[in-house]
Amino acid sequence: MPDTKKQSFSEYVPPKVWRWNKGDDSKFANINRPVSGPTQEKELPVGKHPLQLYSLGTPNGVKVTIMLEELLAAGHESAEYDAWLIDINEGEQFGSGFVDINPNSKIPALRDMTNGQRVFESGSILFYLAEKFGAFLPTELAARTEVMSWLMWQMGAGPYLGGGFGHFYAYAPFKIEYAINRFAMETKRQMDVLDKRLAEHEFIGGADLSIADFAIYPWYGAMARGLLYEAKDFLDVESYKHVGRWAKQLSQRPAVKRGQLVNRTWDDKGLEERHSASDFDASSRLI
Repeated sequence: MPDTKKQSFSEYVPPKVWRWNKGDDSKFANINRPVSGPTQEKELPVGKHPLQLYSLGTPNGVKVTIMLEELLAAGHESAEYDAWLIDINEGEQFGSGFVDINPNSKIPALRDMTNGQRVFESGSILFYLAEKFGAFLPTELAARTEVMSWLMWQMGAGPYLGGGFGHFYAYAPFKIEYAINRFAMETKRQMDVLDKRLAEHEFIGGADLSIADFAIYPWYGAMARGLLYEAKDFLDVESYKHVGRWAKQLSQRPAVKRGQLVNRTWDDKGLEERHSASDFDASSRLI
């Protein structure tokens, strides 16, 4: 008797050599491509502040704006920044100026105008800022290593949540049970990892707020709050009580609220760009 279930998954036979189908009409077809480098000459704007951020208010972008707002709230005046919008749906990440800062064409990207340093990859930006300002990263070796381990955990785990579960559950042109089950299982396993950690510690790194929290909250905190992919019930996120406690705690911090507004272009909750602390006065709603 033929295995019909196996046959249903064998309709697509990969060719010997993969070729790019430019006629693909899927959701992200206009911004995905198999080569790197700029597609257009376009300089980036530069504001008056020491730090120039080029980003979008996705979870990876929010990691950095939360940290910058927390640095300013802690009294680090030289952490003032201009946040310029990079509309990835319009391919602005492939402009020559942006590619000069991040050859990988992904947001966020940072230019430190005090020394000309470029920094790309969200985890690297968090680490750079922590080192620069001596904040949100312990100096004692064991505590520092714990925070860095959790930062690297997020950088490695996040693609399973976003590009894996989020893509196949919310964005793929059709539902694939195998793919959704595969990444739902992994996402729930990761949430369980965090839940057990936060059962014993107030923050991810331990007793103190750190760059590990800034990295993990925009993804897993948002998931715990039911803000990602309309998957609150599907993943039973309320069962992760300790992640929920931690996410609620961070969500109530004024700097976290401000950071989540920056470079946010959807609904009426955000700021397209941020160039001054007074810009937040014009936003009537917080996340």
